[in-house]
Amino acid sequence: MAELSLKNVVKRYGALKVIHGADLEIADGEFVVFVGPSGCGKSTLLRMIAGLEDISGGEISIGGKVVNDAEPTDRGIAMVFQSYALYPHMTVEENLSFGLRMNGNPKADTEQRVRRAADILQINELIHRTPKQLSGGQRQRVAIGRAIVRQPRVFLFDEPLSNLDAELRVQMRVEISRLHKQLGTTMIYVTHDQTEAMTLADKIVVLRAGHIEQVGAPLDLYDDPANRFVAGFVGSPKMNFLPGNVVGQTADGVTVRLAGGAGVQLVLPLKSQIADGSEVVLGIRPEHFGEAGQGDADLTVEIDVAEHLGNTSYVYARMAGDTPMIIERPESRHSNDQQHLTVGLFANKTFLFDSAGARLR
Repeated sequence: MAELSLKNVVKRYGALKVIHGADLEIADGEFVVFVGPSGCGKSTLLRMIAGLEDISGGEISIGGKVVNDAEPTDRGIAMVFQSYALYPHMTVEENLSFGLRMNGNPKADTEQRVRRAADILQINELIHRTPKQLSGGQRQRVAIGRAIVRQPRVFLFDEPLSNLDAELRVQMRVEISRLHKQLGTTMIYVTHDQTEAMTLADKIVVLRAGHIEQVGAPLDLYDDPANRFVAGFVGSPKMNFLPGNVVGQTADGVTVRLAGGAGVQLVLPLKSQIADGSEVVLGIRPEHFGEAGQGDADLTVEIDVAEHLGNTSYVYARMAGDTPMIIERPESRHSNDQQHLTVGLFANKTFLFDSAGARLR
């Protein structure tokens, strides 16, 4: 079993606190992605799990055993880094087997593990090549294979696709997802790319400034973000945030008027008690705008530019008051000469946040 538990884990560098009491439970065989902007602490948290960073407080356990003071080699983990870190003078086979050979692993078992890793990653034809004869994607496969041969209880990935081009990133996402299904091993993956998080994870951990903001399945975070930060981080293109003010509240919900002279009012079915005049922010995803006259209210915006991507167009526009917006228009063809666009707003597709970013429900 390779369940993993973090209890009030803290990391300090002198007086600077960079991880603020992280609590997290990861089930055996689960694929968990740590996601967040640069500097949020996701790689630091991963390195503490690996034993590459000492923890300043709290408890980390793997398979029910506390590993706070255990050496990395004794934790049953294998780590894949952003850098491939392959030995340039060795063949693929020698790179894969190097760690096992240095640990005195029996030759027959080492050869069997290398063959299995090569089969899983479909790199048998590359086994006698050196790293300089490999593409970036092939090198990353070898780096992952070097982790597979160790037969770890937990795989740790630290932004392993950052050095690849866009097409290879997509291909390797599929490969890693397939690998997880084939091995069934617990995996923790760090990235700043929310698309990787959404497509790979069983569970996403969203971090900001050393705090865990929300934990949940990808679509749970998309459909029910805990706050404005998570709402803006999950989803591509990112959610639109439109400033407004509360102008009334009845049994039907809260009435919000958009700021900046838009003059649009929308009744949101919320239970929160909010004082009239309170400043709030409406969150609307680009794909949740409708056609004019089909929603609960209409909004007219000024178009800056439209991007046509075949079956989808993204309209970059501004609401009255110069609030920027992105509007998705499926199968639409907007001329860049068109100056205005009217879209429908739907109350049941709109999120509401207070001025501090907390979700109002």
